[in-house]
Amino acid sequence: MTQTTEMTTLDPERVEREERFVRRRFWDKLRANLDRVPFLEDLIAAFYCATDSATPFKAKAMLFAALAYFIMPADALPDWLLLAGFTDDAAVLAAAVQAVRVNMKDSHYELARSRIRAMKGTADA
Repeated sequence: MTQTTEMTTLDPERVEREERFVRRRFWDKLRANLDRVPFLEDLIAAFYCATDSATPFKAKAMLFAALAYFIMPADALPDWLLLAGFTDDAAVLAAAVQAVRVNMKDSHYELARSRIRAMKGTADA
């Protein structure tokens, strides 16, 4: 199987594993890094889009993969590196969001902004 074929073939079992992983660990990872993640709104909106029943399977698969990458403790650039730690996570998420942009609804961003305000305990986050 070629690399192109592998990348375009979606494995429903893998997507399901990534979804379980993301649902189980996303909010804890986010809370632990809340003030260090510069792409917070897109990250949370991506979570809401991925968990939206109206989002097509292919878009969910892409978003769950990007969200799982954010959560994984070991990645290309360790998250604890000052300034550069979330650069690779931001690039992966940006690529996924761009690829599924049509599925990212205003309601996902509204939920994200509301969640950020609640997490930060402010009215104007």
